Amino acid sequence: MSVLEAFDIYRFYHAGEEETLALRGVSIHVEAGEMVAVQGPSGSGKSTLLACLSGLDEPDGGYVTVLGERITRRPEAERAAVRARKIGIMLQSGNLFDHLSVEDNVRLQMLLAGRVNHLRLDELIDLVGLNHRRHARPAHISGGEAARAALAVALAAEPKVLLADEPTGEVDAETEKQILQLLDAYRKNGGAILVVTHSNAVAAYANRTLHLFDGRIVDHA
Repeated sequence: MSVLEAFDIYRFYHAGEEETLALRGVSIHVEAGEMVAVQGPSGSGKSTLLACLSGLDEPDGGYVTVLGERITRRPEAERAAVRARKIGIMLQSGNLFDHLSVEDNVRLQMLLAGRVNHLRLDELIDLVGLNHRRHARPAHISGGEAARAALAVALAAEPKVLLADEPTGEVDAETEKQILQLLDAYRKNGGAILVVTHSNAVAAYANRTLHLFDGRIVDHA
């Protein structure tokens, strides 16, 4: 059974009389221990797809399952509970609460999932190389450090699937390499990863690359 599956997803938006079809019948699956990259030009529907897969947005057609549990068209409280327990999410921005330290951001995610593990918290912060910055707030850390902290938050509750939107979009080559190593370790431990990226280095790390154009999967590389 796939860890993450999307069946014939459609999503459209209205602005007055204008209608934008962001997703047009997208079906995907991600297996345990697999990393799938999604690439495509700006406006192709990548971020919309990620929002529908995570339950942050509802598709207008089709549905999404995580470990066989359907998350589409359920009350937001139920979708949020599934996200907290089963899905790690790393967005382009807004991953960290400004008033909390790096350590407290990671701890909060564990609290939301009902899995506070102080040993794992220490291991995660060490794993992303932020022991020396664990008490710093987001405003006082670099972009690369913020990206690594966001990954620690996404992995805090030991999710079965990780969804990442441009995880290396604003970091240098060395930080990108560190993030890819962390993703690889998560994959080797049985995690399922779907990553939206413009980076060819990230796509090269994936088991499969899907190409999204004008709201459709157009080929498989």
